[in-house]
Amino acid sequence: MTTIISGYAWLGLLLLCVVFYKFVLRVFFGMVIVPENKIGLVTKKFVLFGAEKSLPDGRIIATKGEAGYQAKTLAPGLYWMMWIWQYSVDMTEFTVIPEGKIGLVLSKDGKEIQTGRILARKVDSDNFQDATAFLDNGGQKGRQTAFITTGSYRINTFLFEIVIADQVKIYENMIGIVTALDGDPIPIGQIAGKFVEGHNNFQDFDAFLESGGNRGLQPHVMLAGSYYINTWAILIEQNPMTDVPIGYVGVVISYIGEDGQDVTGEHFKHGNIVSKGQRGVWMEPFGPGKYALNKYTTKLEAVPTTNLVLNWANARSESHELDKNLSTITVRSKDGFPFNLDVAQIIHVPANEAPKVIARFGSMNNLVSQVLEPTIGNYFRNSAQDSDVISFLSTRKERQESAKHHIKLVLDEYNVNAVDTLIGDIVPPESLMKTLTDRKIAEEEQKTYQTQKMAQEQRQGVEKETAIADMQKEIVRASQSVEIAQRTADATVKKAEGDATSLKLNVNAEAEATKMRANAEAEATKARAGAQAEATKLTASAEAERISKTGLAEAEKIMAVGKSTAEAYQLQVSAMGGDNFTRYKITEEIGRGNIKVIPDVIISGNGGADNPISGIMGLKLMEMMDARKDKTGPEMN
Repeated sequence: MTTIISGYAWLGLLLLCVVFYKFVLRVFFGMVIVPENKIGLVTKKFVLFGAEKSLPDGRIIATKGEAGYQAKTLAPGLYWMMWIWQYSVDMTEFTVIPEGKIGLVLSKDGKEIQTGRILARKVDSDNFQDATAFLDNGGQKGRQTAFITTGSYRINTFLFEIVIADQVKIYENMIGIVTALDGDPIPIGQIAGKFVEGHNNFQDFDAFLESGGNRGLQPHVMLAGSYYINTWAILIEQNPMTDVPIGYVGVVISYIGEDGQDVTGEHFKHGNIVSKGQRGVWMEPFGPGKYALNKYTTKLEAVPTTNLVLNWANARSESHELDKNLSTITVRSKDGFPFNLDVAQIIHVPANEAPKVIARFGSMNNLVSQVLEPTIGNYFRNSAQDSDVISFLSTRKERQESAKHHIKLVLDEYNVNAVDTLIGDIVPPESLMKTLTDRKIAEEEQKTYQTQKMAQEQRQGVEKETAIADMQKEIVRASQSVEIAQRTADATVKKAEGDATSLKLNVNAEAEATKMRANAEAEATKARAGAQAEATKLTASAEAERISKTGLAEAEKIMAVGKSTAEAYQLQVSAMGGDNFTRYKITEEIGRGNIKVIPDVIISGNGGADNPISGIMGLKLMEMMDARKDKTGPEMN
């Protein structure tokens, strides 16, 4: 039974060892296993022998086996004899610095930083991964000038504290103005530290300090890019680059550097113009472009090199605004009238003379206010006092030329070219303007009257000449009318003669035709009526005779017709007898004309041959027969 119990005891002990083997090994053999992604931070609880039992005053990290936080760390791996009762091991992650970041290091132990310094200098310590080397090599406590960049590090966090910071980025068209937080004091009389090289744009701050770099404002500027900058050591302010526009030059005024020797010679006594890099106005101006200038150590004055217009006018100002404080000039004439005038001055500053202008005045605004404004204003005030208003107005062109010459001589002394001087609006007093206006109106009215008088005289002459011309026209027209009438009369005579000849020819032709027709009718009449053959023959003969007579003139025609008619009647009377022919014709006329045989009123009397009433009735009857005969024409017979 005892044997069985002992067997179970050993079995249980074996199971416990299997389950708690790490604890067993840690207790009995001092075994420590550090994983591959961690490091072990060791704390020694006490010292048995062979080392100092306590750390020196002011120290917190043990480098020689003293009790306390140990400088040496445990890398990933297996370690023995790290007895649990003497050592404690804390597992911690690697220190990882991401891309685009840096790790600023703060040391909790080390030597004291020198008085006047704020950062601990760099020592060899394998990027702070060897704490023992850091302390043995004289590493100082506090913020470190050195830093660690992107990567993974085995950092003893008992000694070092890591602060993650961003890279410094300077953007396009910007510059970085640098202020150093540590270094030697700035020399007396300077506003910025001296220019030092070899620090790789302040990324190696220890090199900056070793070269004697000064704390405070730096003359060196940083251009666009990404930089590993210890922000505990360097402050960077981003500013736009300095732009010199087209049509300008940039005159540089430097506030730092050594005092330079004036390079303008003995004749220029209005300021020092020095070489580039020295304190003062630089002799060589910058052309159009962008420049990396530190606005705290240098100043750039843009000077226009094109023609510049300045207006002394209340209502007008140019885009450069150098004339924004200029106003219309008020002057007083010799006769005591105040009046206003606008003036425009065109100037030109040569590029090589721009530094002299800035050295003399400091800025273009000062040139305008200190020289141009008083010079031009006083010239026109003095000029106006020598003349009355009317003369000033009438001699404007001459005064403008005189002002141009005078102002050119003055500005030549200030290294500025006067291109032209222009007088704009001149505004005399209103009362004087009214007088001048009235006078001018009267003069113009007089001129108008004279012009109208001359026009009237010319109009009278024109009308006289026009009347003569019109009369001449009437004379010509009358002469032409006479000639036309003469020609018309001649034409009428000719036409009458032609008409007569034509009529005669027509009558002859008609007579001939009538004769022929009469012959034909006579022949026909002869053939149709035997009893009337002789009468028809006589009639045809009389008709032929009548037609033959028709070829004469109209009077002869009528005579021929009457004669032929009479002869016809005579032949008919001869053929029929007088009484029978008379009764025949009466009956024929009554039938043709619907003549009333019995009148409506009959006046009776004696029926004798001597009765006058019967004679009147007979005459009346004959008149009616004649009227009927006239209507029907010769053919009726």
